[in-house]
Amino acid sequence: MFSHITVGTNDIDRAKQFYDQVLASIGLRCQLDDRVAGWLCYVPEADSGPEFLICRPINGEQATFGNGVTIGFNVRDRSQVDAFHRAALAAGGADEGTPGTRPHYHPSYYGAYVRDPDGNKLCCVCHRSDGAGLFP
Repeated sequence: MFSHITVGTNDIDRAKQFYDQVLASIGLRCQLDDRVAGWLCYVPEADSGPEFLICRPINGEQATFGNGVTIGFNVRDRSQVDAFHRAALAAGGADEGTPGTRPHYHPSYYGAYVRDPDGNKLCCVCHRSDGAGLFP
């Protein structure tokens, strides 16, 4: 459904350090590292998309996070949610919701929320009641 999602950064080197650690915990790798131009692109290990991009804003203005915007990563099991959250905090992210169930979303929802160093809100979620698989 999505080709790519892009978030902005004001410090591409700091973003690279953060996202290398956090996205590796859920099987994404950096496919493009052009810090001179201000672009990073992450994809699933065995795939070429969809892409998650981090960049300095093209218009030259400061990067800001979107109020009400959350980027959600869907994973196959709950242990990946836990690993994502730990990696994000270890890499300098801020906790926005520890790993756990969120029955107000649906009975099988298990997720965690963090903010990257630029303030972008990220979620990692497993939708399986048995803790495995992508869908309920």
